[in-house]
Amino acid sequence: MRALLAGRRPGSAAGAGLTGTARRIVRLNYGFQLLFNLLWWMPVFYAYQRQAGLSDGQIFGIQSIYYVAFCLFEIPTGLIADRIGARNCLRAGAVVMTAANLAPVFSASYTGFLVHFLAIAVGRSLTSGAASAYLYDGLRAEKCGEHYLKAEGTARALGLAAKVVCWPLVGPLMAVAHAAPYVLSAASAAGSLVCAVALPRIAGPDHRAVDANGGRRGGAFLRDAGAALRCVAASPWLALVMVQGVAIFTLSRICQVNLFQPILLDHGIGEASSGGVLAAMTVAEAVGSARPQWLGRRLPPVAWVSILSVALAGTLAAMTFGGAWTVIALLCLFAVATGFAYPVQRKLVNDAMPAHAPRATLLSVESIVDRAVCALAAVAAGAYLSAGRLDELLWHSALATAALLGAFQLLLRSGVVKRDRAGGGRPAVRPLDAAGARSR
Repeated sequence: MRALLAGRRPGSAAGAGLTGTARRIVRLNYGFQLLFNLLWWMPVFYAYQRQAGLSDGQIFGIQSIYYVAFCLFEIPTGLIADRIGARNCLRAGAVVMTAANLAPVFSASYTGFLVHFLAIAVGRSLTSGAASAYLYDGLRAEKCGEHYLKAEGTARALGLAAKVVCWPLVGPLMAVAHAAPYVLSAASAAGSLVCAVALPRIAGPDHRAVDANGGRRGGAFLRDAGAALRCVAASPWLALVMVQGVAIFTLSRICQVNLFQPILLDHGIGEASSGGVLAAMTVAEAVGSARPQWLGRRLPPVAWVSILSVALAGTLAAMTFGGAWTVIALLCLFAVATGFAYPVQRKLVNDAMPAHAPRATLLSVESIVDRAVCALAAVAAGAYLSAGRLDELLWHSALATAALLGAFQLLLRSGVVKRDRAGGGRPAVRPLDAAGARSR
């Protein structure tokens, strides 16, 4: 009963409960994030395409096209989100993702898989900034913005937990119906569409970009893109926060996707055990994502992101020592640090944005920077692995991260770049309190 009464007192203390609308936003966001990102085909797509007759060159060629397409689609889809509203953009992304997952069912060929991944690039880019923007603005409109960090982290944790439960079922399901992974992925995306349709309209002033007179801006897409770039140029703090996040995204992506199996094989861990190790890492990351408040409140979020980035780099370097069990433990530690870092970094970026900035477009800009650096890192990783220099790659990655964060801290402490004030004049950076919110 006390929880229900607390939900009727919007804007009370930081630790107060959510309003009814805020609870609905959070729960539907959980459902959307879980179902939209539940790709049943992920563990088997390589083998599935090989069985369809594709060569390794065709398979990896499609992946290269996918990453390039994702970067190209990020800006226009972010602009679309800021113009038609994040809620409508989430609905569009779910429709595209549903159709994308059905493409291989109707055409298990090179063309079918190429269309599949191109459509996924469109669907994911439609939601990559819009989902976070809608959740952030929706909770803020309900005077519950202090709950954003926990809601973002829990959504990620639930999605990871769903993968741990569902992915082991893919093999048996394929034995019954070969196309089951893609059909189930399409069904999950359709479920995310139901959640997106049920999302409430955000109360209060329109959360999209407005001009200096407070009216809704009606310029062309290029004008919106220019506004986003001007926000970054006018806010060195926002640009610096985005750059700091590059280390987290690049290290986690390269380790968990590109280097995961090479690291295991290098330490004598066979392919039969890779699924169990991946499941353990996913559970560890889910725990971290669900409990960012465990980081405590003695340090501001920007400091925690730097510390966690250094921890990721140090863990990679440490993998050059020890045996199989040591590496497995370090991979799980890496996953926990990744889980902690993602929701904190996302809230840090959102807090650094000006009040009336095109939020979804700016989040797309951050995503483009992350993926562009990741693409370069993947090329470098391939060169190192081809030369049999895995240990050197891990050490050089750690050193490059340390150099980036060292430069970041020098700029921060020198006073050349000052922390902006966002969200109605409140400091953009505050310590984390015990509820995962900002301490006041």
